[in-house]
Amino acid sequence: MKKFLWVFFISSFCFAQTSKEKTKDYIAKKSFKKAQQEMVTFLSSNPTDKEAIELLGDAYGYQKKWDKAIAQYKTLTEKEPNNANYQYKYGGALGMKALSVSKLKALTIIGDVKSAFLKAAELDPKHIDARWALVELYVSLPGIVGGSNSKALKYAGQLEKLSKVDGYLAKGYVYEYDDEPELAEKYYKLAIKVGGSVTCYEKLTSFYEAQNKPEKAIGNLEEGQAKLQRNAMHYQIGKVCADYNVQLEKGEKCLKAYLSNHSAKDGVPKAWAYYRLAQIHKHKKNKEEANKWIDKAISGLPKIKVFQEEKEAISRL
Repeated sequence: MKKFLWVFFISSFCFAQTSKEKTKDYIAKKSFKKAQQEMVTFLSSNPTDKEAIELLGDAYGYQKKWDKAIAQYKTLTEKEPNNANYQYKYGGALGMKALSVSKLKALTIIGDVKSAFLKAAELDPKHIDARWALVELYVSLPGIVGGSNSKALKYAGQLEKLSKVDGYLAKGYVYEYDDEPELAEKYYKLAIKVGGSVTCYEKLTSFYEAQNKPEKAIGNLEEGQAKLQRNAMHYQIGKVCADYNVQLEKGEKCLKAYLSNHSAKDGVPKAWAYYRLAQIHKHKKNKEEANKWIDKAISGLPKIKVFQEEKEAISRL
């Protein structure tokens, strides 16, 4: 009898490990529905397994099934109220739901979002994601419902103590939204100096684009590409050139370099580079070349509306 119980225990344990590992693998491969099905089945016989509940919440979240994700994370916060990560995930799912509903309904959720993030930050003084969430929340909310740039800067300061790069990026973000471009640029540049990652360069590029400074955006991307040797930055340079009708020869050269060296890890499908080349040749009034590239873009991704619109614009040259 003892032997039977031991074998039963071991086999059950192995099943649990196999099922959860399989779910993690599904999530890594973006097979979120399979991950959901795997955990629903597993939890039917293991309803108190916290890791499985969290994985199911994650699977729902990736599918934007916010109510179902919220239910799983709320269960976890009730089981373990002092777990910072559970509070963070609960607040995150609530926040995403708030973005998907009417503004009036969102107002009824915001208080719970803020409470969850604040508790996560309080429980774990080193929780970077919770502090980033609070920075973004306080910046995005109107003052009448609790928005506050000074509170956002407070958490950006806490981030800086944990990670200078995160702190500088957060301060740049706050100052950008507070319409203080000189300070925003200063902190984005500090983030590049300290961290120098793709993300750092992208944040400064986006800032320059928002400020309608394409030449600075291109210069920043060129610097990043030279240092990091990332093919994706060739596309970004071409995109800025095409969008703003500047440095068109450079844009064309970079887009062709992107296409020559393209791989799945670059992220942006080739069709978008074709579209940018079509834009560039439209700016040059070269209708034949523009048509060639936009046809390749449409052939690659026929359902993209902006490609069809560009085709019509080219036809009017």
